[in-house]
Amino acid sequence: MDSKKVVIIGGGFGGINLAQKLSRDKSFQIVLVDKNNYNFFPPLLYQVATGFLEASNISYPFRKFFQDKSNLRFSLGGFEKVFPEEKKVATESGDIYYDYLVFATGTESNYFGMENVRKNAVPMKTVQDALALRNHILRLKEKATKETDAAVRKKLLSIVVAGAGPTGVEVSGMLAEMHKSIFKKDYPELKREEVQIYLVDALPVVLNPMSKKSQEETLAELKGLGIEVLLDHAVKDYDNGIVTFANGNTIETETLIWTSGVTATALPGLPEEALGKGRRVLVDAYNRVKGFEDIFAIGDVCLMTADTKFPNGHPQLAQVAIQQGRNLAHNLSQWQEGRSPRAFEYNDKGTMAIIGVNKAVADLPGLHFKGFIAYFLWLVVHLFSLIRYRNQVKTLYNWMVAFFTRDQSLRFILDSKPEKPAH
Repeated sequence: MDSKKVVIIGGGFGGINLAQKLSRDKSFQIVLVDKNNYNFFPPLLYQVATGFLEASNISYPFRKFFQDKSNLRFSLGGFEKVFPEEKKVATESGDIYYDYLVFATGTESNYFGMENVRKNAVPMKTVQDALALRNHILRLKEKATKETDAAVRKKLLSIVVAGAGPTGVEVSGMLAEMHKSIFKKDYPELKREEVQIYLVDALPVVLNPMSKKSQEETLAELKGLGIEVLLDHAVKDYDNGIVTFANGNTIETETLIWTSGVTATALPGLPEEALGKGRRVLVDAYNRVKGFEDIFAIGDVCLMTADTKFPNGHPQLAQVAIQQGRNLAHNLSQWQEGRSPRAFEYNDKGTMAIIGVNKAVADLPGLHFKGFIAYFLWLVVHLFSLIRYRNQVKTLYNWMVAFFTRDQSLRFILDSKPEKPAH
């Protein structure tokens, strides 16, 4: 049997699970392409940004991961364009030919055409973003300790988090906990009342994908932490240190954290008719891209309407990408052996969000949890979702230190570049 070359673009949840499972089938030669030389765990980026985890806790190098897989190779370089008629992809490090091509490129921040927001806000999509946010917040704290003008200090110490989904809730909750228990000790020069965290969203609820019960409980917990939650507040602009909303309200701040929306990454070379809402690639029940037999898309970048339980497409969650990656590996092996493939059906395992220490909500199939139980479930699920045992041990250690001391010693400003001038 002739071996087939499978090229996977993107090493996130979907790509790494596809590569890992497919590598067991020696009739395939697999090349995973990524612009980073490491896999990382996006749900814990906010803990890197707030100094509770090191970047290495949630990251692992691809080449180390692939050492014992003889039919799996890694290629460093961002995707540039696909040439379907030549069965070729162009990357930053050269052209690669394929028998099967899989896009697992995920999403990028969506600024909804607001150029000032794109230029001035801090996103939360990559490890670099998380480290940049940590550096930014710590530098502003240092600057505030030396500032004598009360209005300027308030602007330096105000933080606006745009987007009240799980990431927005988790990062605003963590920052509020830090201001209560850590920053008052680190920065005795600053007064607690000078610090204000705003969580804003265009929708009338927090955690829109979750149950009404979770939404109400989360809103109460956020307010209990001192966070000002502004719903029905769509960001319109962010310029000169002023966040402007569609309703005319404004907030002065040097920090706008953008978690408000995502769009699928662009895939030059695919025809327009293969793309749907939010640039997501249209796929059939087997994750084949519309109009192609040898090109596939999995995870956040694809839009599948064939799953009867999700006729409008699946939620852009890690579990969808993981399950699609594993199902596609199964199907590729089936096709290779001349057998029938298996249509994808998403097994919804639930949704959860952490708000603070001992504060979380979890919507599992037929069950709802809050408080410590939900907090514990969140910790367990995220701990065992990390890619390697080494990451799990280091993360567990850091979490235990943080839990018992309500503190952590990872608040380093590591970027030597000067902070951008205050607005």
